[in-house]
Amino acid sequence: MTTATPAGSTVSDPPGRSPKGSAAVERKSRFDVRERPELLLVPAVFVVLILVWQFLIPLFVDDYVLPVPSSIVDSLIQQLTDPLFWGHLEVTLRESLIGFLIGVGSAILLGTAISQVRLVEKTLMPYVVAFQTVPKVALAPLFVVWFGFGLTSKIVMAAVISFFPMLINVIEGLRAADADRIQMLTVFGASKLQIFRMVRLPSAMPFIFAGLDIGIVFAILGAVVGEFIGAKEGLGYLLLQTNYNFDIAGMFAVLVVLSVLGLLAHFLIRFAQRKIAFWAEESRVIAA
Repeated sequence: MTTATPAGSTVSDPPGRSPKGSAAVERKSRFDVRERPELLLVPAVFVVLILVWQFLIPLFVDDYVLPVPSSIVDSLIQQLTDPLFWGHLEVTLRESLIGFLIGVGSAILLGTAISQVRLVEKTLMPYVVAFQTVPKVALAPLFVVWFGFGLTSKIVMAAVISFFPMLINVIEGLRAADADRIQMLTVFGASKLQIFRMVRLPSAMPFIFAGLDIGIVFAILGAVVGEFIGAKEGLGYLLLQTNYNFDIAGMFAVLVVLSVLGLLAHFLIRFAQRKIAFWAEESRVIAA
């Protein structure tokens, strides 16, 4: 492959610097422990912690207070082989996903309106700020009273608790668009819709995915909290049952499952970001 110089001459690219070669080198560097020592340090720290927990902690703490990892694994296997456990898992997943979709959809619509229409911002923003200061977990008993002990109260809780991180990120993301690009498109006669589609929305994508990343974890948290208050099924209900039975290993097993759910959700959001907003993969956005 050759590259034209300003003088019109051509210069050959160095060997191995073709796009395919660069991609291969980049993929290789992702798994090179010399450039990314965390690939080795993260599992090493995990192994050390597990070994200390398994063999050193029991010397100071009784097993029924803090069970060793082997007891937790045995309890986890026992639960995974129980069909009732999968029923509880399905309920929590359904509550979390439906609540997440409702919360995210509402936040995107309201955040877009607030960021683009000044009258809407002046009218609704004080109420949004006031409602945001209310601890969302404290609303769970009210939702149970209003919507009952079924799935609805848990879905509402998951939607509310995932709504605000998404809302703040949408507002800030749409406002973070480059003013020079907006001015240039305005000079060329672009409409507000075209400016929104070509500048504001792409600029907001890192913020939106940051909100999605936080929101999906909060949705799981909201569903579990709702199940704590009043439920007959779900992982939160299962946590309460293991607590009543003083099955600490069983509680840890459920917590492991919830942690895995959160991690899977996080990686799915990151995967979607790499595919949809690949230009923002390295952007660092703090989710509110």
